[in-house]
Amino acid sequence: MAGHDHSQHEQGHDRHGHGGHGPGGHSHGVAADADRRWLLGALALIVVFMAGEVVVGFAAQSLALISDAAHMLTDAASIVLALVAMRLAARPARGGYTYGLKRAEILSAQANGVTLLVLSAWLGYEAVTRLIDPPDVTGSLVLVTALVGIVVNIGAAWCMSRANRTSLNVEGAYQHVLTDLYAFIATAVAGAVMLTTGFLQADAIASLVVVALMLRAGVGLVRDSGRIFLEAAPAGIDPDTVADRMIATEQVVEVHDLHIWEITSGQPALSAHVLVTPGGDCHAVRRGLQRRLREEYRITHATLQVDHLGEDDDQGLLQITPAGPAVLDDRCGDSHGPVHRSGPHEH
Repeated sequence: MAGHDHSQHEQGHDRHGHGGHGPGGHSHGVAADADRRWLLGALALIVVFMAGEVVVGFAAQSLALISDAAHMLTDAASIVLALVAMRLAARPARGGYTYGLKRAEILSAQANGVTLLVLSAWLGYEAVTRLIDPPDVTGSLVLVTALVGIVVNIGAAWCMSRANRTSLNVEGAYQHVLTDLYAFIATAVAGAVMLTTGFLQADAIASLVVVALMLRAGVGLVRDSGRIFLEAAPAGIDPDTVADRMIATEQVVEVHDLHIWEITSGQPALSAHVLVTPGGDCHAVRRGLQRRLREEYRITHATLQVDHLGEDDDQGLLQITPAGPAVLDDRCGDSHGPVHRSGPHEH
C-alpha cells in the first residue's frame, strides 16, 4: 500500500513472547520448576499406593478397588505426560515450529481425556456384569483400603492444586486425581455397606459412580482441547463482541479478517485487518486497540494490520468517489468471517 501498511503484534511483556499466562501464570523459570516439584510429589504418592491397592484388590475380589487402581495408573501416566509436555512446551520457538512446542501440553490434555473415556467404557461393562452376578467381595479390605486411598488422594490433589492449573495440561492431570478422590469415597461407602449388610452389589454400584465421574472429566478435557486444536475462540471471548469494542475505538471505520484463537491454554491470540479514517494516525490506533485488547480481554498476542480507508480499493474493498467512499464489495479479497463497520455499515 502507499506507505501506511502498519502490521505489528504485541506479545506479553516483551517482543519475544514471554508474557506468560496472565496473572498468576507460571510459565517460566522458578515457577515452572515449582510446578514440576509439586507434580513429582503427587506422582510419588500415587505410584506407591497404587502398587499396594492392586494386591489388595485382587485379594478382596473387589472391582471397585481394581478400577480405582486402574484409574490411579492413568493418574500416574497423566502426570508423567504433563511433566514431559511442560518440558517440551518450555523449548524456544525455532525452525518450522514458530510457536515452539506449546501445544504439546494440549496433546497431553487430550490424551488424558481419551484415556478416561476408554477406561470408563471398560469399567462400566465390568460393573454391569457384576451387578448381575456379584462375586464374594471382602468388605473389610475394601473399606480400609479405600479410607487410606482417600488420604493419599487428598495429599496428591493438594500437591497438584499448588501447581499452575491455568494450564489445560496440568488441569487434565489434576482432574484425574480429583476424580480418583471421589471414586475412593464411593468405594469406602460401598465397603461399609458390604461389611454391615452383606449387599455385594454395592461394589459394582461404586464402580458405576467412578465411571460417571470419569466420563464427566474425560468429556470436558476432550472438548476443551478440541476447541484449541480447531482454533476456536477461547471460552468466554465472543469475537463479535470484541469486534464491536474495536469498532468503538476512535478513527476505526472497519474491522475484518478477525481471528481469535489460543496458542495453548491461557495464551489467547488475535489477528485482524483494521481500516481507519483517511488521514488518521494508524500507529496511535494500533496502540489503542492493543491496549484495549490487553486490558479488557487479556489478549497480549495481537497482530493488527492497520490501513487507511480507501487504500485497498484495488482489492475491491472501497472506492473513493466525489460523493465519498463507496462500498464495492462486502469483503476484503478472500475475507474470512463477517465484516464489522462503524455507522450505517456496521456488521
